[in-house]
Amino acid sequence: MQNLTRRRAVLVAPGSDERKALKALKSNADEVVLDLEDAVAPAKKAAARDLVSRLVRESDGSRAVSVRINALTTPWAADDLAACAELGPSLASIVVPKTETHKDLQDAADAVGTVRLQALVETPRGVQNIDAISRADHLDAVIIGYADLGAALGRSRGALPEHWLAIQEAVLVAARAAGIQAIDGPFLGIADDDAFRHSASWTSALGFDGKWVIHPNQISSAAAAFTPSNADVDNARRVIDALADAEAAGNGAAQLDGQMLDEAVAVAARRVLAQVGGQ
Repeated sequence: MQNLTRRRAVLVAPGSDERKALKALKSNADEVVLDLEDAVAPAKKAAARDLVSRLVRESDGSRAVSVRINALTTPWAADDLAACAELGPSLASIVVPKTETHKDLQDAADAVGTVRLQALVETPRGVQNIDAISRADHLDAVIIGYADLGAALGRSRGALPEHWLAIQEAVLVAARAAGIQAIDGPFLGIADDDAFRHSASWTSALGFDGKWVIHPNQISSAAAAFTPSNADVDNARRVIDALADAEAAGNGAAQLDGQMLDEAVAVAARRVLAQVGGQ
């Protein structure tokens, strides 16, 4: 996996509400996504776009700021993409909602140049095409959008995290094969309660890199769920150091605490360090 923005806790804020957007930008979320899509009424799309552009330019760089544009099939998408292209490197990425094909992301990339992308997969067709989607150029992450996907599937809004396992596994495997992040979508509730924490711990245990949250109260629990323990970090550093020492000595194999270290152990160690911002 390339060196990507940490996304343990990603806070989504409405792009039409300056107060809420500013509060999000001052939060301790790893990333803030300013939303031009679901959170904005059609009559306010243009004003929200202007507001989001200004807020991105004025952000202090203390955390990643991304923008969720309107779906590519809508009349607002072209203007959204043009505005994001003008923001350039001040924008961490563009979240493309309802991504269904590799071509969707290629079209977005063609419109914005070097700005990075994230794919929000929230339709059955998107899940069906997840392997091709994950291999798109300029893509940093794939995100599961539970609300729209659940509605399309006819799944109960009260479905437990375990009921999504097949889709979660498909997204995770595709992301890992492509070397990008797998981000869990928002829990359909705003409380930092047992149900939310179970949702976060479930996908963390599966191997996801982080989770979207829709209320600042959920940030700390989400970040904690996707942050390795101190013991895990110390062990990962010891693994990397042992491998480096073996390579420097010209040894073909490395050992630590009487155990052989193979590439699978090295991959796991590097991932743990990436989760805490280490190398």
